[in-house]
Amino acid sequence: MSTVQTNPRPSLLGALRNINLRAYGMIIALVLIMILFQVLDVALQNQNFITAQNLTNAILQNSYILILAIGMMLVIVNGHIDLSVGSVLAFSGAMSAIALSRWDWPWWAAVLFAIGVGALIGVWQAFWIAYVRIPAFIVTLAGMLIFRGLTLKVLDAETIGTSGTFNSLASGYDVAGVELRMPTLVLGILGAVLWVFFQVRGRSRQAKAGIVGTSQAGWIIKTVVVAAVIVVAAYTFYSYKGLPIIGWILLALVLLFTFIANRTVFGRHIYAGGGNEKAALLSGVKTKQTTFWVFVIMGAMAGLAGVIVTARLHSATPGAGETLELSAIASSFIGGASVTGGVGTIIGAVIGGLVMGIMNQGMTVLGIATDTVQVILGLVVLAAVLFDVWNKKRATGGGNVPLVGVTPGGSGEAKRAAKDSGKEPEKASTS
Repeated sequence: MSTVQTNPRPSLLGALRNINLRAYGMIIALVLIMILFQVLDVALQNQNFITAQNLTNAILQNSYILILAIGMMLVIVNGHIDLSVGSVLAFSGAMSAIALSRWDWPWWAAVLFAIGVGALIGVWQAFWIAYVRIPAFIVTLAGMLIFRGLTLKVLDAETIGTSGTFNSLASGYDVAGVELRMPTLVLGILGAVLWVFFQVRGRSRQAKAGIVGTSQAGWIIKTVVVAAVIVVAAYTFYSYKGLPIIGWILLALVLLFTFIANRTVFGRHIYAGGGNEKAALLSGVKTKQTTFWVFVIMGAMAGLAGVIVTARLHSATPGAGETLELSAIASSFIGGASVTGGVGTIIGAVIGGLVMGIMNQGMTVLGIATDTVQVILGLVVLAAVLFDVWNKKRATGGGNVPLVGVTPGGSGEAKRAAKDSGKEPEKASTS
């Protein structure tokens, strides 16, 4: 008598257990953080935290950090670091204010000029990093000092004001007199429809190719939840003033660089060079050129961030951008970047920046002191890096690898190697 083997239907609990923590962990954390502050604000302040105005303010207040985080994610994925972006931001913003106020350039020319200045600085630093092979840490540390000094020089330790359309880039809600409320809602609905369409098409292609992806329940949950979040977010912004101009700029940057990172040869080379540069070089990847253009992009993004900071402050100041490089780096690591390179997403960098921004905003509303806020944010960054280390060891060590004691040559690794070979590990000589 023959028996027919049937596969059990995946349960909802099983689908939830199979969630990719690296991919969705920070999104879940962001939602939980917002819910936590909502509960605390209602209980302690008798007011709502999750409002259209607060969410809009979070975008406005962290926009330049998110722009820097997008570029920084590419740098970190490629296996490098950039400590100069705060100074490059300040210098580019100063040059845009000079072009606008002293040279009477139109606002759009001043914006392009600042982005070009940032890109040229990126070329300068990329040459030393990619071709002379000086470590990025050293080159960008020097750049941090050089361009901070040049900012003081060109501004003559003064403040230069800006006005007009230039300033609306950082806080405006209309373009040429046209409000952005209805376009925000339309974009949200269209985005949700496109998301569902591409998910269904991708699932269909996987089924035809015989590729076993996530469970049906997990796929449905992900598709429906993301589509709902897109529509709800769009309606939330619509209910206030619509998505601000800088929000549209951020959205365009996220889509552009997500496409570059995931759908282009250049993007694949960025990940390959960061994952294993020697292997990538042997595979035909032009690692020097890739590194060069990554830092040029980072410089251009710093230039754009300089424009946004200057527009938001309505002036260029010598101290603009101080410590913002640390915020960009922290956003990238919180958003899922690996400390060893080769891992990370553009959307993850934005989510990481929003996590920091929402936490900062929420604790400020609750009246928590600034020093305590800094301590908590620092612990969050450390926790994100620890999660990356644990997740990587879990993926390569069979699932039960401890967080400590497994460094190369360390006690944990030595004991496991000795156990496998049936020999006792040698003890270091004390003589």
